[in-house]
Amino acid sequence: MSSRIPPLVVAVAGGSGSGKTTLVNVILKRVGSDRIAYLPHDAYYRDLSNLPPVQRAEVNFDHPNSLETDLLIQHIQVLKDWRSVDLPLYDFAHHARTDKTVKVDPKHVIIVEGILILSEPRLRELCDIKIFVDTDADMRFIRRLQRDIAERGRSLENVIRQYTTTVRPMHLEFVEQSKRYADVIIPEGGFNSVALDMVISRIEAYLQAEETE
Repeated sequence: MSSRIPPLVVAVAGGSGSGKTTLVNVILKRVGSDRIAYLPHDAYYRDLSNLPPVQRAEVNFDHPNSLETDLLIQHIQVLKDWRSVDLPLYDFAHHARTDKTVKVDPKHVIIVEGILILSEPRLRELCDIKIFVDTDADMRFIRRLQRDIAERGRSLENVIRQYTTTVRPMHLEFVEQSKRYADVIIPEGGFNSVALDMVISRIEAYLQAEETE
């Protein structure tokens, strides 16, 4: 066990397509990715390689049960104890976890990002700063549509069907309800320069204090 002060854990939550990843990427670029350990919740989708492709596509990926949150919690705890973890790599085109991992080393700041981060009480307890990215539903849908077609090999029909059957209902049931637990609500995520400056200033101040000790 390490006697060092545990890292600062920052949660970034919000609906699919809200701008969470954009916000995180701006933070990583401006603060320095070498100074932050980043754990995206998307990497922890359960492995569905044992199911036929048709059944995999029918899984509700917006429900908390679709994610191996226990493993994410374990990884946060390990990083807080100043030990490295192996981040899973997920293949979104085939709905299966790959056999590869990425080593994530402990840093003074840990960012955990995902749509359901704040809906899970055990995750909230581990987070020191809880951010919710709040974006209008139409913009979230457009961004998701563009991303899933361009990056995840989905068809227009598939994206629309998934949005109406699972994404929107699960957003209303779980994601929107978790907004109440946020310390900071940021409209438009990474596109909100004023809010971004405030968050980055807070992180840099913490890092400056810790790294000079």
